[in-house]
Amino acid sequence: MITVFIEPDNETLTFERHNTVLMLQRKLNLRVNDALVIRGDKLLTPDCQLKDGDEIRIRKVMSTG
Repeated sequence: MITVFIEPDNETLTFERHNTVLMLQRKLNLRVNDALVIRGDKLLTPDCQLKDGDEIRIRKVMSTG
């Protein structure tokens, strides 16, 4: 199980294991540049592997151009 905290929505979701960050982003209907994906104190790239027990923080990026 992977726990995902989504900011700024203050939403917590759990998912069965996903292989990569990109698969998780697709599940959440996020494009690669729509959010920062963080595990602990590390930013994750789309090809990073996710493992059971991960706690992932997703910070949506907002442009106010």
